[in-house]
Amino acid sequence: MSAARVEGVAPDGFSVQAEDVGDAVVLTVTGEIDMATAPALEESIKSALEQSPDVLVVDLSGVGFLASAGMSVLIGGNQQAATRTRFRLVAAGNATLRPMELTGIAKEFSIHPSRDHALSGG
Repeated sequence: MSAARVEGVAPDGFSVQAEDVGDAVVLTVTGEIDMATAPALEESIKSALEQSPDVLVVDLSGVGFLASAGMSVLIGGNQQAATRTRFRLVAAGNATLRPMELTGIAKEFSIHPSRDHALSGG
């Protein structure tokens, strides 16, 4: 059984929904991640990591724009997870995966094409 809870919805359509899926927490992010919304994502990641899940999946499938501020938050979350939580991203395409590839940070993450793939560790 999974439980979903909304962490926050901004007027501009940005939101983060947290869901417990077994021993994992999935953060489903929608909207644009920029300087204005990155702090909300950072807080959601921090809250999720405080639960000490085995896996934290940040699903960026619904993200239309990923600015450097958002990438910095993802790097920080990955570093905070360290060895106690496996930090995985769901990212594909021009809005999310491409900026991470262009900046060279994609290699820092475990990036998956879908939520199911990330949860299975594929």
